[in-house]
Amino acid sequence: MVDDTLLSDAERCAVPVAAGTSHAVFISAEEHTSGRPVVSLRFFTAAGELPACGHGTVAALAVLAERAQAREREYEAVLRSGSRTFLGRATGGDNRYEAVFDPGPVELSDPAAGDGELVLAALGIDSLEASARCRIASVGRPRMLVRVVDRQALADLAPDMSRLREACDRLGLLGCYVYSMPFPDGRAAARMFAPSIGVPEDIANANSTACLAADLADHGFSALDVDMGDSLGEPSTIAASMRRDASGPLVRVGGTATIASGISLI
Repeated sequence: MVDDTLLSDAERCAVPVAAGTSHAVFISAEEHTSGRPVVSLRFFTAAGELPACGHGTVAALAVLAERAQAREREYEAVLRSGSRTFLGRATGGDNRYEAVFDPGPVELSDPAAGDGELVLAALGIDSLEASARCRIASVGRPRMLVRVVDRQALADLAPDMSRLREACDRLGLLGCYVYSMPFPDGRAAARMFAPSIGVPEDIANANSTACLAADLADHGFSALDVDMGDSLGEPSTIAASMRRDASGPLVRVGGTATIASGISLI
């Protein structure tokens, strides 16, 4: 996370490269409203700016809560990202914070004929495999959700990244979120591949987990805990809760962030 300065967008894209991270979030504090700080967030990968980033939002909330710790036990802020304004909360201490936020409405649809097969082929998944269920989901930018039978099938994936990027670019997708069929208690695992935005594989992806939660809201699940990052040696868990009302699925998503020491990018 970086305090926003007068950097150009090209310089912002260079920050995650210099820091050795998949994403960077830039924050700028504004005026307080209704007793809450208002904070603007911008997200960048090496390939450009994103309209939203779930795990970047969790990280930003953790750092903001750490800074406010002397004044507030529970931190709450109004966040602005892209065209959205929404609430985020964080609690904790000792450099470890639990954060949760509203990712916004999730749009769900089935892929057009042939589109799922295009992505499955790049992932190395047999399109006739009964467990390979595909959905298109969006909280700002669309991505494809792909279900596989279990964690071992997920761990064994070795996508052709060039082919996957070509497929995602052709279909206008942010990337592909592959997940194992959740256990009855809502525990699952996932891997997020997004070569089109310069992230071959992400260690955590809260917005895609929110998309999955919305997709499963009609299938008996009210909460999910999704393990990610194991294949990269950086394990993480994203939590989501969901319920339905007349307007559709309502999702809250978050996780626990540990604040490491700062680094110099000069």
